[in-house]
Order: sequence, then structure tokens, then C-alpha cells
Amino acid sequence: MVTFAFVFSWLRFSFAPAGQQRILLLAVAAEIAVFSAIAQNFFTAANFFEVMRFSVELGLLALALTPIIITGGIDLSIGSMMGLAAVLFGAASRDWHLPVPAAAAIALAAGLAGGALNATLVAGLSIPPLIVTLGSLSLFRGMAEGMTHAAVNYSGFPERFLFLGQGHLWGTVPAQLPIFVAAVIGYFVLLHKSIVGRAWYAIGSSAAGARYAGIAVSRRLGLAYILSGVIASVAAIIYVAHLGQARSDAGAGYELDAITAVVLGGASVFGGRGTLSGTLLGLFAMSILQNGLHLAALPSELTGVLTGTLLVATIAADRWRVRRSMTVADHEQGEISVRNSQVAILCATILAGAFIVAGTNVWLSRSVAPSARVASDAAPPAAGRRPVIAMMPKAKGDPYFVSCRAGADEAAKELGVELIWDGPTSLDAAKQNELVENWITRQVDVIAVAVENRAAISTVLRKARDRGIRVLTWDADAEPDARDYFVNQATAEGIGNTLTDEAARLLGGRGEFAIITGALSAANQNEWIAFIRKRLAEKFPDLTLATIRPSDDDRDKAFAETQTILKVYPAVKLMMAISAPAVPGSAEAVRQAGRRDVKVIGLSLPNINKPYVHDGIVQTVVLWNTRDLGYLSVYAGSLLTQNKLQAGARSMQAGRLGTLEVRGSEIVLGPPLMFTKANIDRFDF
Repeated sequence: MVTFAFVFSWLRFSFAPAGQQRILLLAVAAEIAVFSAIAQNFFTAANFFEVMRFSVELGLLALALTPIIITGGIDLSIGSMMGLAAVLFGAASRDWHLPVPAAAAIALAAGLAGGALNATLVAGLSIPPLIVTLGSLSLFRGMAEGMTHAAVNYSGFPERFLFLGQGHLWGTVPAQLPIFVAAVIGYFVLLHKSIVGRAWYAIGSSAAGARYAGIAVSRRLGLAYILSGVIASVAAIIYVAHLGQARSDAGAGYELDAITAVVLGGASVFGGRGTLSGTLLGLFAMSILQNGLHLAALPSELTGVLTGTLLVATIAADRWRVRRSMTVADHEQGEISVRNSQVAILCATILAGAFIVAGTNVWLSRSVAPSARVASDAAPPAAGRRPVIAMMPKAKGDPYFVSCRAGADEAAKELGVELIWDGPTSLDAAKQNELVENWITRQVDVIAVAVENRAAISTVLRKARDRGIRVLTWDADAEPDARDYFVNQATAEGIGNTLTDEAARLLGGRGEFAIITGALSAANQNEWIAFIRKRLAEKFPDLTLATIRPSDDDRDKAFAETQTILKVYPAVKLMMAISAPAVPGSAEAVRQAGRRDVKVIGLSLPNINKPYVHDGIVQTVVLWNTRDLGYLSVYAGSLLTQNKLQAGARSMQAGRLGTLEVRGSEIVLGPPLMFTKANIDRFDF
């Protein structure tokens, strides 16, 4: 009976609203303890402020969603509103040549209008908020993409404005943090110290009951959605200052993370319950988890797994608590107290479990990638330890970069360096920035990045260089002053000319063709396209480039875009795909359309295109040895740590690759290779 009473008492404590926050606080404490033990430079003031910096934009959205969820509603459009406000700010500043305050006013006005639209439909017309905000999500994002054609990225903002997102007050405090603190105070007063907040709780508990109590339900409900739109615009302005760029995909996916933070903090998705302190705890639980995993060089995918597990468990516990409380109310006459010893036991249990999970993940991560962590006699550790090279692809799941990693692992094993391989799972410039910031905090020796967006990442790479970290770019370059060297797989002119000449050969020098690129903002692919256009003008005036469409490095999207091109541009007789997943995607669309008159060429891996090459759908695959590119990037990074790659060098020794040319600050892998039906089976990558 004593044991049962003990278990029952701490369960009751855990799932009460305040108790749930205490449990989350213990979880945050456990995260801090674990990552302080296993993650380098985690428990430092500098890292604390970096966590705060990366929490601001998401935190603002979570604040705005807290009263909405308390009322029993939802706002799925808040991330898309952020994207629209960012684009409007960028257009007003760059295209309309307005000063920053005026551009910010336009962005805030857009947020006010978007919030008012949601408020009118939800509060005024009583349309379910899920339906309303799902529609406005598409509306706002579509407007942002329409304004930019999903390609234009606004940059070149004044340094004084960029200080808001990239600067520090008194040398340590992120410049955007005071705005977040002000928003927290404002929402705290509104939610917990005003009649407006009490009305929100009443509406969430029972909207009908609130009306009978004389509460202006429509007005109070509408206010929550209007504030949500305005706060999303504030987050957009900070996002632009932080990234140095206004993009139509700003805030994509943020709405789900913000909802997760609010629900983790104890807010009920059924309304009537939640606190601002709980939202902040949920926010920091997620931010600390992500930051700690990066600094510990653990797979970043664990963030989603662990956060998702915690979210599902929280919602299930919420429903269990509601049902259990009904039963307990019938049997309990007095409040069950919780002893400090019980809290201590619970805390110790959480800490022990967290250490076990963290230790297991460390063991697993080292087991699945031993080649990147095995020392060799080829290169002794610098200053008594192995150099740490942090290497980032554009997208980890892209077969192109998977192949590059094999070469990177090979070089790491050969040279005895520690390789950290991490990056976004899809094209995401903001995620690349975040990872670089974490690597700066971890004080790695070399950062090597395949750049998704040149303007977006150059600022943080300069910061890394200022901190004494050597910086390489590979596959795609940043601004020259933001890195030491660029490992270039082949010259942009060579790639552009090779593709154009092959298209001209297959089409007999005349006709129309279309290009499927990766991202319309990808600097390296845009440079290839520029040389393709130049080659057309100089040598092939009868060849016409009909259109350029993005695939976002996604095979399915390349398939869909090719289908559209074949219908809209029936005269197109050749598809040129310049992204690895886009070639098989485009080839499959041509095959299913039965268009044997349309030829496919492009930049891709031999292995994923062999069936299409043998079927005669893909005529030519142009590429370099991707494994060699990864190998060379790690090799160059190792030479930098040993000061064996100096400015002014004209060549370098790169292990099994032999002597390679260095052109200024570019290390050139070599000319591109051409794979056809005659030779493609001789290659395996």
C-alpha cells in the first residue's frame, strides 16, 4: 500500500498542470547535465547566448500561439505569414528603395492584415480555425512565392539592420534578445494579469459558457489571431536580419515546432489550460536538445525523434490526466502532498535515463561511422589530439552527397582526423547557418561547407574565420573572403560548356531544350546556367533554352516538373537536369510519357541512372568522381590544420589523387567525366 500510494502521489503531481511543468523543468535540467558531460563547450556563457539567439524567431511564434491554443484554436498559417512578411520587407527595402523603418512598417502591416483575415473568418464567421489557417497557410506562402517566383532572394541590407540579427550588445548578448524579452513580458501581462487573458481561458474551457458570462468572445478571440499575425511579422524581420536574406520559404515548418513547444509546456490542445512559463520551458527543451546534439556530434535526426516522442507522450498524458482526474475526484477528499524525496527520486530517474540514452547514442554514432574516427599512423595528432573537421553537405539524404561522404570517410581514416558529418535533410540555408554557429561554439579546427545559398552563409563563415577556424567550401562556393579555399569539382565554365556541347550534338545544333535545376537560388548551378547561356550565344544560336524549373534536389519534384514541361512546351526535345536526383526523376517522366523523341542528359551519379542509360532514355551523364570530391575536401582541411596549404600555392599533394592544381584560392579536382552506355558499367558510385 505504501508503494502504491507513493507511485500514485507522484503520478498525480506529474500530470497536474504545475506538476507537468516541473517534470519538463527536470527534463531540461537533465539535458543540461547530460550535454555538459558529453558535448564540448556546451556549458559556457557563449553557448547559452547562442541557444537564446536561435530561440528568438521560433520563440516569438510560440508566444503568439500560446493564447490561441488556450482558446482551443490553432494557427497553422503563422510560419507562412512569416515568409510573406519577410518577402515584403525585402522587396520594400531593395526594389522599392524604402528605408528600413518603412520596410518594417510594411511587413508589420501585412502581418496585421493577415491576422485580421484569420480573426474575421474564425471569430466573426465561426469557421473552424484548422480549416481557416490551413487555407491562409497556402495563401500567404503562395503570395510570397508568387512575388519572388520562388527564385528571388533579397539581400544586401544595411549593416546597421543586420546588427539586429547578427550583432551582440556589450559583446555577449544577442541584439535580438531584448525584443524577445519585451514580447515575453507583454504576453505575460496580457495572459496572466489582465481581463483579456482570463477571457481567453474562459473561452478555451467553454465558449458557450463564456458568452453566458458576458464575455465578448468574438472580440477576444479575434485579438489572439491579430496578435499572431503581427508577431509573425516581427519574427520575419529578425529572421531577415539574422540570415542576411529575405526568402519566400522563411518560416517554413516553424508553425509545427512552435505548436510543439506550446504543447510540451503543458497547454492542452483542447483549450482552457496552458501558461507562458510552460511555453518557454517547451521552447528551451527543444532548443537545448538540438544544440546539445550538434555539439556532441550526434545525428541531428535524433532531435525530431526525441521531440516527437515527447510530444506524443505529452498529449497522451494530457488525455489520461483529464480522465483520471474525474475518477480521483470521486475518491480523494484532500490534496496529496509530494515529498522532496519523491521529487529527488524522480529527478534521479530522469537523469539516469537521459545518461543511458545519451551514452547509447554516442556508442551507436561511433559504431555506424567508425571510418571517420579511427586514427592512423599517416598523420600524427596536432598538439596531442586529432584535428576535428566538420563537414556539411547541402542535403544529407541526396545520393550525390552520400557518395561524397564515402570519400570523406576514407580520407579521415587515412589521415587520422576526426570527421563530423552533418547537415540539413533538405535544402535549408538557415539550418546551415545554425550548424556553423554550433561548430564555432564547439571550436572545431576546420569547417567545410557545400553552400546552399552564398549570401546567407557568408557572414557566419566570416565569424568562424575571425575565431581562428579554417574554412573550406566545396561543391558550391561562398563569398571569397568568407573562406580560405574552395574545393572545386570542376570549373563552372567547363561544366557549362560540356553540357551545352553535348546538348547541341544530340539535337543537331538546333531546337528547344529545358533545364531542371536543383534550387533556383543555388549559386553553383546558377553559374553553370550562366555559362550555358554564354555558350549558346557564342556557338549555338539555333538552340533555344525554353524554361528553367527547380527540383529542390528532389526526384519526385523533378518528375512532376518534367511532366509539366512536356505538356506546356511540346517543342522541347531535350531535358537537361543539373541536379543528381533530377536526372532519374526527369528520365522517369519521359519514360512514362512515352516520349522517345525527348532526350535526357545531366549531372548525376552513374549508379542511379544506369537503367535509364541502358534503356536509351538518358543519353549522357556528366559528372566528376564524387567520392574523390569528398576525399579531396577532407585532405585539404587536414593540410590547412598543419599549415601545409599556404596562400599562393599553385599545387598540392592529395594522397591517392596525386598532385592537383591550385588556382588562387580554388583547388580544382579536374575536368568532368562523361558516362554513356558504352562506359557507365565500369563505374560504381
